[in-house]
Parts: sequence; C-alpha cells; structure tokens
Amino acid sequence: MPLFGSKPKNAADDYEAEAPTTPEKPKTPKRSELVKNSQRPLVPSDRKQAKKQAREQMAQQRQRAQEGYARGEEQYMPARDRGPVKRYARDYVDARFSIGSMLMPAMIIVLAMTFINTAEMRVLTFALLWAFVGLTILDCIVFTWRLRRKITQKFGPGKTKGVSWYASMRSTQMRFMRMPKPQVGRFQKID
Repeated sequence: MPLFGSKPKNAADDYEAEAPTTPEKPKTPKRSELVKNSQRPLVPSDRKQAKKQAREQMAQQRQRAQEGYARGEEQYMPARDRGPVKRYARDYVDARFSIGSMLMPAMIIVLAMTFINTAEMRVLTFALLWAFVGLTILDCIVFTWRLRRKITQKFGPGKTKGVSWYASMRSTQMRFMRMPKPQVGRFQKID
C-alpha cells in the first residue's frame, strides 16, 4: 500500500468514468444582456406607419375571429354560444324545418300586401299574419319542450337553463343568416 502513490484502480471507478455525461445547458444570459436585447424605442420612428400597421393587425384579428365564429370554433364564440349543450341545441334547430324561419319572408309579403287599398285585403292580411305568428309561437313551444327533454336525457338535469330562448331565437332566423353557420344538414338525425 503506497503512502504517496496513486490509488489502486477499482472496478467501480471505471464504471463511473465511462458513464455518459449529460450535455451542458446553455448559459443563463446576464440581466444587462436581456435588457439590451429587449430595448426598442418607446415611440415609433414613423407614427403614421405604426398606426396603419396596428389597424391592419386589428382588422386581421377581427377577420380571423369572425371566420372562426362562423365556423363554430368555441374559442371565438361569445359566452352565450359556448358549450356542448348550446352546440346540441344549435344542431337540433338546424336539423329541423321551423315555421319561424319563414317569418321574415312572410312579414315582407304582408308589408307588400298592405299597399293594396281594400279593407277586405287588409283584414285578410293581418289575420294571416297573426295566424302565422301564432303557429310560430306554437312551433317554438313544442320543439323547445322536446329539446329540453332530450338535453336532460343526454347531459343530465339542470343543464337546460337559457336553452329554450336560445333555440327559439335561432329557429326564427332564416337558415342562411344563422351565426354560427349550421354545422348539420337539414333533416339530419341528431343523437
């Protein structure tokens, strides 16, 4: 056993020497370097150009949001349209024919018929209009009752708050004017 000599080699020492080393992580930059790299002028050199670019960016963001909303992407929807229950309600309304979707064209026809200046025609026109409105209300009551029952079966009780009004208002819009745009075909089976 040597006093000042080298240590005898051991099998464990050889194993540690052959162990793979992990690659070194990049050095953390100094604060002064970070500050120097992040500095930019507080006021742009050309204000008109900066304002124009900001307007263009905002317009692009609005355009993306509007297209996403029309496609039915959740992240672009307002809170009233979000969630699986509202999506199911939209699909249910879009898959059926609603009398209410013909309400706007009927109103235009009634408006045109009011220009006919006979008392009988005016009475008939307004009677037909109120009959159409009554049928629309009856249709909304019946289909929202069915919709609430289906939502309770699918999502559980307590999930139907606000869905009836949401679905009724969607059903009174003409199909091509609905936002988000219909994701299902007319008369398509909805589970």
